[in-house]
Amino acid sequence: MTKYAQVLTIAGSDSGGGAGIQADLKTFQMRGAYGLSVITATTAQNTLGVNDIHVLPEQHVRAQIQAVAQDFEVNAFKIGMLANAAMIECVADELAKVDFGYLVLDPVMVAKGGAPLLENDALQALKDCLLPRAHIVTPNLPEAELLTNMTIRSEQDIQAAAKSLLEMGANIVVIKGGHSNDSQSNVCMDYVFSQERSLTLSAPRFPTAHTHGTGCTFSACIAAELAKGSDEITAIQTAKTLITQAISHPINIGHGHGPVNHWQFQAA
Repeated sequence: MTKYAQVLTIAGSDSGGGAGIQADLKTFQMRGAYGLSVITATTAQNTLGVNDIHVLPEQHVRAQIQAVAQDFEVNAFKIGMLANAAMIECVADELAKVDFGYLVLDPVMVAKGGAPLLENDALQALKDCLLPRAHIVTPNLPEAELLTNMTIRSEQDIQAAAKSLLEMGANIVVIKGGHSNDSQSNVCMDYVFSQERSLTLSAPRFPTAHTHGTGCTFSACIAAELAKGSDEITAIQTAKTLITQAISHPINIGHGHGPVNHWQFQAA
């Protein structure tokens, strides 16, 4: 009998289906891992933007984490949208009681259309409570700037920001270059750092508005690969390859920032 790797997402729900819990579960499924979920918030959103956010009661989030821990063998998990400091502290408190394996932290702060998904006073809680627990943290450039209080304009700045994040406790830092202002470049660079090594991952940059859920999907893929037994660097490289395919083959859904193509994550 096949025993599937079990992987968990702790994140918010996207009614448009392109990001958050929905994107994570699609990615887990396509990568051949059994997906579990803890929902921290629901959003009323589509490809045009976020219309409303409802943060779930902390006790209900605790109950979801406890239910997963009681019955499943989670090999890896990712954390996405947590909304506020109280939710971050709630989740961190429950995680101290369980062992869900590798943690991939996607520090979700702003939606693709610009809506804030993390309250201002929650940033310090994220750095204090979750960054030290993270095996891999995957900020984009704006998120890395907020986490480190640095301005990032060059590769030297990226190295300095990564060093700061490693000092905060993360084992591996992946700074994603998709938000780079270098509009002349036809290459998208991601930068991977640990205490022992660094490397860059490059892929073609595609002129498309269909990038909703990119960060969620990328981190979910890393978590799925870790749950299946890949080492950290291999998991990151696999996620980079597959997210590039998902962006380069748009499904053209919605009238705004459409979702990436999760069918491109077909388990191999």
